[in-house]
Amino acid sequence: MITTDDLRFFLTLSATSSLAEAARALDVTPPAVTQRLHALEKRLGVRLVNRSGRGTALTDEGRLLALRAGQICGELNHLADELTGRRGVVAGHLRVVAPLGFGQRYIARLVAGFRGGSENVTASLTLSDGPPRLASDDWDVMVHIGELRDSTLVAYPLAPNRRLLCAAPSYLARRGAPAKPEDLRDHDCIALRENDEDATLWRLRRGRGPAVGVRIAPVLSSNAGAAAVQWALDGHGIVIRSEWDVAQYLQSRQLVPLLQGWSLPDANIVALVKSRHELPARTAGFLAVLREHFAEPPWRPRRPAAPDA
Repeated sequence: MITTDDLRFFLTLSATSSLAEAARALDVTPPAVTQRLHALEKRLGVRLVNRSGRGTALTDEGRLLALRAGQICGELNHLADELTGRRGVVAGHLRVVAPLGFGQRYIARLVAGFRGGSENVTASLTLSDGPPRLASDDWDVMVHIGELRDSTLVAYPLAPNRRLLCAAPSYLARRGAPAKPEDLRDHDCIALRENDEDATLWRLRRGRGPAVGVRIAPVLSSNAGAAAVQWALDGHGIVIRSEWDVAQYLQSRQLVPLLQGWSLPDANIVALVKSRHELPARTAGFLAVLREHFAEPPWRPRRPAAPDA
């Protein structure tokens, strides 16, 4: 007979490379892990893990058990979410995924604030500048910026976000400002390599006219937005960056917007969930927090309050 405790134990074990590492993850001693694994193998009558001096490796039977254990535990967690959701109880573990820079500046405090107001909730925030794992099951809410390629997800708009071409006054004093998109080929450009975008093809449009594509030869490139912005602030070249990230520098004139009248494709901010129906109360609650917070984007000047009637 296999219990849910056995399944969760083996899931933890299968995610580690040694029994000692599994013991640390389970907060028990290595002999306790070994003893429990032996007992499980004896009950099932199969060997689940091969041990060697280099660590552990799952057998075919071990891989099958790990796969099915993940599916069963996932279903049990989903069932618990549905039941608590029907009672309107905000409980369980909230898993949020967001881009690195945006998540650090705006999302981290919202996650902590939401957890602080819901004593039965725990939360984790995963930040990354890499491509999001849209199809994975290890997130509840994903904050996403820009084009969305997976149409099976449900998107809730949070805030508009323009992409802007800008440079520091020190760079413009040295090299001048481009008058038209084609002039960018003769300028020092900074490329931001993120997601799967073509970082060296910059597309601009005037009004409703056709897009003009300019292939730049970057003098600097990075996969980190903070590094690219800092290079621009230091006068090393022209960068394309989201409004949320550079609005403060534009307002202080540390950066200057370029090619006024031309626009880049927007990179609006959305919250993604996997289904519109039967959301756990914690997921629905955090979505409401996000939508309220970004109803007036923090990087844009606040609209004046309407006078009292």
